[in-house]
Amino acid sequence: MLIPLFLLLAGFVVLIVGGELLVRGAVRVAERAGMSELLIGLTIVGFGTSAPELVASVEAARAGSPGIAWGNIVGSNLANSLLILGTASLILPVVVPRGPLWRDGGLALVATIVLWLVASTTGITVAIGSAFLVILLAYLGYAYRAEQTQPAGASALHEKAESLEVSDMHLHDAQPLWRSILVLFFGIILIVLGGRWLVEGAVDLARLVGMSEAVIGLTVIAIGTSLPELVTSVIAAYKGASAVALGNVLGSNIFNLLLIGGVTALIAPGTIPGEITNFGLPLLIAASVLLLIFAATGRRISRMEGGILLVIYLALLVYNVVAV
Repeated sequence: MLIPLFLLLAGFVVLIVGGELLVRGAVRVAERAGMSELLIGLTIVGFGTSAPELVASVEAARAGSPGIAWGNIVGSNLANSLLILGTASLILPVVVPRGPLWRDGGLALVATIVLWLVASTTGITVAIGSAFLVILLAYLGYAYRAEQTQPAGASALHEKAESLEVSDMHLHDAQPLWRSILVLFFGIILIVLGGRWLVEGAVDLARLVGMSEAVIGLTVIAIGTSLPELVTSVIAAYKGASAVALGNVLGSNIFNLLLIGGVTALIAPGTIPGEITNFGLPLLIAASVLLLIFAATGRRISRMEGGILLVIYLALLVYNVVAV
């Protein structure tokens, strides 16, 4: 029992540290290469902050554990929508720009519904994974063009980048190029190593306690890989940047579904475990709809509504524990 727990915790820590180093190094290298801050935010920062979820799901898919892979994707979005936004809303009611809400929240909802329909019928195919990646690329291109012409109407992915600056990561500190490259590669090594430890520990722990891999993915793995988003959103809320907290969550949801889901489908096409198809995905659809309703009323998520989101998430955790 101790060895799987140690691997699990060590994997979490190494993943989070590696993800932060990856973002720091990649942003500095991109700046030296002449990339604009907007393009850096939409691509490198968006990808880098989703690296823990990506590596965990890819490693699980390669290890023949689709329950952990897809459970991590669905569970991370549940944690984003219920745990993280609920916590941020309790600190400070989250202001909701109507345009980005329907555009970015709507895209995540539609992608979730498509994933559920496909998982319930034909199963996950390479074609579905390819389609998700193409949609993500199209969205990135659209968001980049839209923000060039209307910088005030930032998308969720740009807000996700801003959340890192709000959390005092100091991405623009001057340092030699060779050091930035070293930080970048060290971050990559750490997230790969952490992902392997995390999956190994999760699989062994699931076998020891009799919990299914899907439930482990939906809860333990999802919460652990969502810690960077939780920290940045809470800090953003404390600093009064509640819209950044919302953008951080919506941007993460889009990347989790389209990037991580797309890559996982390419690596390990097949069926998604029943716990996720029959429980996790329908719950995520309901949570996404509830979030849109809360955000559309009064153009903010109030403290009471944030409390409701948190209660739902805690009830979900209790249900998963009791169900074991």
